[in-house]
Amino acid sequence: MEFTQNEEPSIEKPIVIAAMQDMGNVGSIVINFINDSLRTKTFRIARTPYPTYVVDKGGYIDLPNESWEYKYTDDLIIFGGGKGQPQSNSEINALCQDVIDVAKKYSAKFIYTFGGFHTNRVLDNNPKTYITTTSRELTKQMESLNVETTPQKSIITGFNGMILGFAKQNGIHAIGMYGELNVPDIPQYRAAISIIKTLEKLTYRKLGNTDQLEAMAQDIERRFKN
Repeated sequence: MEFTQNEEPSIEKPIVIAAMQDMGNVGSIVINFINDSLRTKTFRIARTPYPTYVVDKGGYIDLPNESWEYKYTDDLIIFGGGKGQPQSNSEINALCQDVIDVAKKYSAKFIYTFGGFHTNRVLDNNPKTYITTTSRELTKQMESLNVETTPQKSIITGFNGMILGFAKQNGIHAIGMYGELNVPDIPQYRAAISIIKTLEKLTYRKLGNTDQLEAMAQDIERRFKN
């Protein structure tokens, strides 16, 4: 991975929010929403040195823009969003370590990540968000805030799981939030809304109006019905 620092933000002890595209695009939807709503500013960029895939345009290929931005505002650092995530474990590990290094540099004490939680439960347009944390003690604290923990053991792969492991190894508290979804191959805006509401509860701050996300969820429903 290649990293470019464009600016040195003047922030101390921020919350770090970091997630990448996953099933249902949930991680990217939430990150992009926060960046748009809070009008964050880019200060660092991560890039893959070599393409992990090419796009066939129909007779000719094009290269994807595989880069992900660190942005900031007030007491937040936001990383990720956009499209995709690195394909190799070594690149995902490098990204996770860089997020940890940035968190330490600015004395961040907390990292939040999120993604999709595949379930067969009938959601009725009201998916739940489940959380998991880096310690039993932290989970007990979260339960007092009336949030639900992940219901069973599972393996969390990709950036949105690995960053929790890197945080735990480095003594940084971290919480993963995973929104329920039934169909992982289409954008799941209501899962994203559920995560945003949970994140607002845990951070005691408003992140923005989610009406547009709800409208996008309804638009996808109409298209699939037709």
